[in-house]
Amino acid sequence: MSRITADDVRKVAKLARLDLPEEKITTFTGQLESILDYVSQLEAVDTTDVPATTRAVEVVNVTREDGVTPTQVREEILNQAPQREQDFYRVPKILADQ
Repeated sequence: MSRITADDVRKVAKLARLDLPEEKITTFTGQLESILDYVSQLEAVDTTDVPATTRAVEVVNVTREDGVTPTQVREEILNQAPQREQDFYRVPKILADQ
């Protein structure tokens, strides 16, 4: 006996706001039934000793320690600014006074 009926497909289509042609109802009924059969197969797999994961392949971020290193080009970079004010770039004002 089929778990999915044509009425179920119509109801899901309506909830999803899909304009499903009547001639496609039978096709989608079979496809949804196949999907549920596959899910049933997956539910039968014993996963009691399998840890929960968020990915199939674990991703590890490669990081390094942050460290301050002196640079000899600081003045050279600051001198390239159109306007400079001591150790800072001078930029145009973009916010109005309140």
